[in-house]
Amino acid sequence: MNNTIRAALHGKIGQLEGLTDDERSALLELLSTKRYGLVWEEKAEDVEARLAEELPVLLEVPERRIISQEGESPNHILIEGDNLPALTALSYTHAGQVDVIYIDPPYNTGNRDFVYNDQFVDREDSFRHSKWLSFMAKRLRIARRLLSDRGVIFISIDDNEQANLKLLCDEMFGENLFVTDLIWRSSDSSNHDAKKFSVDYNHTLVYSKKEDWQPLKIKRTEDNNAHYKNPDNDPNGPWFPSNLQSPNPRANLMFDVISPEGIAIHAPQKGWRWSKEKMQEYIDNGAIIFVDGGRRLIKKTYLKDQQGLVPSNIWWDIEDTGHNRNAKYELKKIFPELQTSEVFSTPKPTKFIGKILEIASCPDSTVLDFFAGSGTTLHAVTQLNKEDGGHRRCILVTNNENQICERVTYERSRRVIEGYTTPKGVQVEGLRENNLRYYRLGFVPRERTRRNMRALMQASTDLLCIKNDCYREFQVSSSKFQARDARLFAEGGRRMLVVYNEEAIPAVVEWLQEEFLISGFKVQDSGQKRQDDRDIEQEKIRTYVFSPSSYAWDDDFAPVAHLVELCALPDAIYQAYRHVLPRRTAQQTIDRTVAEQEAIRMEEKC
Repeated sequence: MNNTIRAALHGKIGQLEGLTDDERSALLELLSTKRYGLVWEEKAEDVEARLAEELPVLLEVPERRIISQEGESPNHILIEGDNLPALTALSYTHAGQVDVIYIDPPYNTGNRDFVYNDQFVDREDSFRHSKWLSFMAKRLRIARRLLSDRGVIFISIDDNEQANLKLLCDEMFGENLFVTDLIWRSSDSSNHDAKKFSVDYNHTLVYSKKEDWQPLKIKRTEDNNAHYKNPDNDPNGPWFPSNLQSPNPRANLMFDVISPEGIAIHAPQKGWRWSKEKMQEYIDNGAIIFVDGGRRLIKKTYLKDQQGLVPSNIWWDIEDTGHNRNAKYELKKIFPELQTSEVFSTPKPTKFIGKILEIASCPDSTVLDFFAGSGTTLHAVTQLNKEDGGHRRCILVTNNENQICERVTYERSRRVIEGYTTPKGVQVEGLRENNLRYYRLGFVPRERTRRNMRALMQASTDLLCIKNDCYREFQVSSSKFQARDARLFAEGGRRMLVVYNEEAIPAVVEWLQEEFLISGFKVQDSGQKRQDDRDIEQEKIRTYVFSPSSYAWDDDFAPVAHLVELCALPDAIYQAYRHVLPRRTAQQTIDRTVAEQEAIRMEEKC
């Protein structure tokens, strides 16, 4: 198709009547020509059909809740269910807030490790790779929206899909955001019975949200420091000669250095590493010295100035990062009752995930694993928090196929937090300074009728608690409205008010105008001066109020505007989901419109 015909069709599609925006976009997309990149056959998932009709919410299972008695401990979240609707729900609660994502998706080996629409995808399936790419693309597209500005994603894979995954991620994240391919030695011994080569490693592709992302440096060891010496008894301590040549040739770095003996030392091929003035400064303070009778320069790099090492992308030391057999031993220690056949075939060791967290997370990071499997990621997060006093929060997502979520993921997390006994009778102390909350996916109708909007509002409480990391409910003492009208939550200085019934707003405003106590912090409607706007913002209560539109009843809340930060629900959820929900087919769109009109008609009759 030449450009003239394509341009003409583009214009005609823009003028067609009776098309939804999604349908028009789909037609225009068909006209686009990819010059480079992956092309695969899109394969629909059963869960997409449900998401076309229903919206996902998260509903807590209170009996599985684990709450620490050790002060304000981090709240970790375990979500049971398909990860596509779970990621959709997280697109409201955690958009732009996840610092580290680690996933270990199905490797699509053809050996019953990848399930698509309740069917195993075997090696003979002609759409094997297309199904896998469709499956991954939908999830990675949402995952990218969840990453914070300092965010980074690690994706483990083997050679079955590594090449496809690299091209897919280049498209999803951008080639310029590819960081590295970590080569991890996953096996502690070679397979000498292999027909061709013993495969002893896995890939882990790393992509960042921003181009300037850098990993944290790793701790130095005695071996790293062994080559630092102090042959001249330098008072600054051991040192090592560093490279004096500039990495990039520049004219102003091409100059001679004159030694005390009067010998001219010429610049290296690309010039000196520093300017003439900086070189002289280093010579004056003894960091650069003349050797070989004034014919050569040495720049001292002092051990005392070395804070860490840039990590390598070859992780071959199994003592440092563990291996698959080691991971199986870990599971057997935690689950002595499991048979060997019930243990995951290729789990990841906590050392491996821990190493990733060491170079990619900060003490306050949020970490996500939406192929949680045996729950190694949460185990590694809690261990690292214990080691460095961090407050990292972990989100796990996994389905409950063969009761994996309940029997393994949750149970491992519970035992890690509460403690357990190994098969040899050794008592392992629990990492008790952690909270765990268990959620299942729920669904409400997607049609935007008032009845459905109220149902979504009622079902959104757990979403709001997760979004604000605020779970502790305070009973509101007021005769003017009831708990079904409004609920108050407060935790660690965070406060949240949910108003389910717009008719109760006047009573809620009157109550807010009165003095009330939240966790020892008194909020007064005094209009007193604050130090600055930042203080005012910190003191405001995040207030979610039901509204059939995006208007959050600002005028009604005007008397307490200095106390509240308003948000209209469920419109905010609709807006977040709008960017990630699957497109409807033409017939689904027609059916939806008819259903909405009929529902509105019935509501008007009532």
